[in-house]
Amino acid sequence: MNKKHQDIIDFVRGLYQTTEFIPLHEPKFVGNEKAYVVDCIDSTFVSSVGKYVDRFELEMAKYTGAKYAVATVNGTAALHITLKLAGVNRGDEVITQSLSFVATCNAISYCGAEPVFIDVDRDTLGLSPQSLSEFLSANTTRTAEGCINKTTGRRIAAVVPMHTFGHPCRIDKIAGICEEFGIPLVEDAAESLGSYYQGKHTGTFGKLAAFSFNGNKTITTGGGGMIITDDEVLAKRAKHITTTAKKPHPYEFIHDEIGYNYRLPNINAALGCAQMECLPRILESKRVIASAYADFFATSNITFVKEPAQASANYWLNALVLEDKQARDVFLKELNEAGVMSRPIWRLMNELPMFESCQSDALVNAKWLEDRVVNIPSSARVK
Repeated sequence: MNKKHQDIIDFVRGLYQTTEFIPLHEPKFVGNEKAYVVDCIDSTFVSSVGKYVDRFELEMAKYTGAKYAVATVNGTAALHITLKLAGVNRGDEVITQSLSFVATCNAISYCGAEPVFIDVDRDTLGLSPQSLSEFLSANTTRTAEGCINKTTGRRIAAVVPMHTFGHPCRIDKIAGICEEFGIPLVEDAAESLGSYYQGKHTGTFGKLAAFSFNGNKTITTGGGGMIITDDEVLAKRAKHITTTAKKPHPYEFIHDEIGYNYRLPNINAALGCAQMECLPRILESKRVIASAYADFFATSNITFVKEPAQASANYWLNALVLEDKQARDVFLKELNEAGVMSRPIWRLMNELPMFESCQSDALVNAKWLEDRVVNIPSSARVK
């Protein structure tokens, strides 16, 4: 066992005060979760309509500062619908980052579109405004149909940055570039509930945004997602097509277009409402944990990833940058064997077989980070 790694293991065990297995990120149910779920069961409205769905949507809109929120069955479904509502069609292209969870590209593919991969910034781990601007300036032209990729002849229908591990990317600059080139901005805010950039919550800089409430997220509904937008027309359409496009009627089944069975069940939303009540405590605990990690690694040759300038991150998953791939692999092996869960950052999307033929820039930073970044235990300590 590398002594440095043993010191890290001992520190993490002290932080969480346990000698047992330490997961990467476990949910915390310390409020009204059981009471609300039982109430939902007693009401018999456990499926896709009910008071908890309505309440959860209102609370998410209020918390993020968005005008409207529409709950979905998971974050991928939310992102799929945001892209569809942004106007992404079959044969289009969507610019995103290769350093991302696969759900981002899956949602693009559900629209029949193809991702184009642009590099990230090393400090934010998110889409690089400079790389985006350089790619668009060199490779696109504006026509009556929109922003056209000169290499492929396809329309670039959206730009989708991701706020990696809850650290906001330079979303203000990305929004400005999107406006300059006439491309809708859709934020993948799946990991960033409770994160702010320049005083605004992530997800409120673009046309639409998607959040996730998977079991490992900052708060959870078991599975679940949320669309937010300031556009009333888009919000109403989101609710319509995520509910099988069924027109309101007391008893008739009338559907006016192809829809999706993407609505969040009321019983899941009951969990979400209770979790929202606990969110401030969870975020406070996670910042304390992040601060402890930052102090511990301050004199180390391992870099702790801190929130970017002008940002307040939720520190969903704490991340380290190691010296190289070899150091990363030894770190992962020794910590996991000791029962302290750690994992590498995702494999780059352009390296996966279904996306390896997609266009990309050099991805210099993304490749550098892929070899070095690991996540370490990040669960909140609340009781």
